[in-house]
Amino acid sequence: MAFTRGHWAPVAVPLVLALLTATGCESGPDARAAEPSAAPSTSAARSVAQVCARPAAGPEKAPAGAVTVDPGVVGDLAAKTSKSPPGTTFWLRPGRHRLEADRYAQVIPKKGDTYLGAPGAVLDGRKKNQYAFGGTARGVVLRYLTVQGFVAPQNEGVVNHDSADGWVIEHTTIQNNSGAGLMAGARQQVRASCLRGNGQYGMNAYKAGGRIGGLVLDGNEIAGNNKDDWERRRPGCGCTGGVKFWAVDGADVRGNWVHDNRGAGLWADTDNNDFRIEDNVLESNDGAALIYETSYNAVIRGNTIRRNNWVEGRKAAARGDNFPFATVYLSESGGEPRVPARTDKIEIYRNVLENNWSGITLWENADRFCNSPANTSSGDCTLLVKNTKRCAQPAIARQPLYSDCRWKTQRVDIHGNRFVLDKSVVDCTVKCDRMAVLANYGTYPDWSPYKGDRVAQAITGRQHNRWHDNVYVGPWTFVVHDPSRVVDSGQWQGGPYRQDAGSTFRARDGG
Repeated sequence: MAFTRGHWAPVAVPLVLALLTATGCESGPDARAAEPSAAPSTSAARSVAQVCARPAAGPEKAPAGAVTVDPGVVGDLAAKTSKSPPGTTFWLRPGRHRLEADRYAQVIPKKGDTYLGAPGAVLDGRKKNQYAFGGTARGVVLRYLTVQGFVAPQNEGVVNHDSADGWVIEHTTIQNNSGAGLMAGARQQVRASCLRGNGQYGMNAYKAGGRIGGLVLDGNEIAGNNKDDWERRRPGCGCTGGVKFWAVDGADVRGNWVHDNRGAGLWADTDNNDFRIEDNVLESNDGAALIYETSYNAVIRGNTIRRNNWVEGRKAAARGDNFPFATVYLSESGGEPRVPARTDKIEIYRNVLENNWSGITLWENADRFCNSPANTSSGDCTLLVKNTKRCAQPAIARQPLYSDCRWKTQRVDIHGNRFVLDKSVVDCTVKCDRMAVLANYGTYPDWSPYKGDRVAQAITGRQHNRWHDNVYVGPWTFVVHDPSRVVDSGQWQGGPYRQDAGSTFRARDGG
């Protein structure tokens, strides 16, 4: 759900390593891309997944044994799918394929069905149909097809509407739909596809009543989503961005170009675990490049992150909000050895963050915990407590529930990153230059055992959150304990905080 702040109002690995070790950098990137499919402006353009502008072509002839689908016959794809046995391959001829005009008309695949688009094959909802592909069949494959013009409702998706398991979406363009272009089920693979210009999300990784395991997003372009600007329509909904993940247990997000989305680029929200977010280019998103919220155990490495959060950060500064809005935002999220994963911490390393609105914020809302009215995650609890009702007085005031009823920002290791800020590029004077580790002053509800600055003291000094061996270029400041405490690099490195041991700071690049 939407994140809260308490009561204060594919880049190749060698390229990233080269950027980290270079003595100089470019004088500043060009302005943000005017069109979602525009190529990035700096050297990473050689490696980025420019899928939307360069889609791969499907087979020009029907493969042996495939059922041919005629664009001249309305509803031909759905009808032939219904009549064919499981495991059938369908080849869609070039042209605009349509479903019947009923808003619920859709294709219901059978187990193992494969859909291949010829060059120029488009499945068009004509703003009449809500869903393109639905049902619960497993192992469905879509390749070389364009899906557009569907009008899914808020939080629902056009492709894999019912979050069936084991789907593979490759070399597919899902664009200009309402709602989410794509939903996700367990073991879903989305590769080399274009998710752009959808009304809410490019993909909504949500499965009603269950967790999603083994999700792969590899080499996709995810651009210009949340076209319908849902945060304006429903302020505080937390329901926007390029991709949203809910209760995903094991995800590999690698080699994607996530750019020009209205809102966050990638947002993992509520009891996600075991993410590897690596070798992506995250740029020119209106909000944070990455939000990892009330979730666990992740590796974030080798990403190029630039020109993010200019819109939302600037709006917050203009209204006088002193919260450190960040480009990488960890909200009540950390490492937890008791939750099985490929790591037992959150490790953020070997990334390049260049000319974003601020850097990394580690945050905990002292009033947000299981069974608290301030918990915006709609009754969800941590992965350590199965029965939310246990998180109540008097038991919550004692261990283990005192610890286990909270999502905690802990065991975060931030190292080997390069943080570059040129305020003339970002066009800012204040509040765009911050790293932060902080919490609010706990006040609510009246039975809360976390009142006062207990959580702020814990996240700042006792939960093993550590910056070290980073490179800083530009006028960075640091927010610690609470939003009112802003320190310089010397105070940040000195007692009592002892952060960024082995890191270097300089006003400008030496190149």
